[in-house]
Amino acid sequence: MAKQWVPAAADSGRRLDTKTNSGSSVRNSQKTENILLKTFRSVFPPFVVFLIVVGGWELVARAADIKPYLLPKPTDIVKAAADNWSNLMVSVGTTVSEAVFGFLASVVLGVVLAVLLAMNKMIEKSVYPYAIILQTIPIVAIAPIIVIWFGAGLNAIVIISFLISFFPILSNTLIGLNSTDQNMKNLFYLYNATKLQTIIRLRIPAALPYIVAGLKISCSMSVIGAIVGEYIAGIGGGKGGLGYAITVASTRLQTAYLFACGLSAAVLGIVFFLLINQLSKWLLSSWHESEMRN
Repeated sequence: MAKQWVPAAADSGRRLDTKTNSGSSVRNSQKTENILLKTFRSVFPPFVVFLIVVGGWELVARAADIKPYLLPKPTDIVKAAADNWSNLMVSVGTTVSEAVFGFLASVVLGVVLAVLLAMNKMIEKSVYPYAIILQTIPIVAIAPIIVIWFGAGLNAIVIISFLISFFPILSNTLIGLNSTDQNMKNLFYLYNATKLQTIIRLRIPAALPYIVAGLKISCSMSVIGAIVGEYIAGIGGGKGGLGYAITVASTRLQTAYLFACGLSAAVLGIVFFLLINQLSKWLLSSWHESEMRN
């Protein structure tokens, strides 16, 4: 009888657990609602604009009776994409592989060269101006040389894609490496850290926001580079990329299919950007303000 407080304490604990679980479920529910509301606010406005633009385009084209080879209606573009679906997918697949190879090469060589330049100011002052010069040369001016050296086809297209997407990664990474907090560099110096240790454990992590910004620019440019490369150095036949498909469609006045190829290239660039954006959230959302606010 003297220990009647025990069941009372157990009952109090159960009530506390119930309140805790109830509070947790309410917070999870509010979090889900906030995510849904945020998704709705980010998706709905552009979707409405899309409907207005596409609907207006269809109505104007029908009302003015514009010839399909001048300005095809959205329904004509959808029909052309459906009729040539297998060829379109082959072209998209070819362009994807070329753009991915060019982008990966630009990431690896851009980051490595930026690290080398950041480790030695003399090398940076000697080499960086030539990287800027390389960026300013129009790609159509050096593309024939690339074709002569590496032959038409995949190699030349990947190199052209690499050249177009390389400089943003190099430039952004170098800026990030040179923006490391001086106090932190002094701290590493006091602990006798080597240059390589300072680069790996301090400067590269601190430069990640800049590197990711360069990746976001270059990922879309790699797609553009691959299509430009296909114009200049592409090989036709059944495995031609979007650049080759656009060239063929324009010569045959297949304007609707030409639009379908162009829109496919745009979708490809958007998908690349969204993938890099997810990578950015994964790398930075836990510590950098640029992603913590989103």
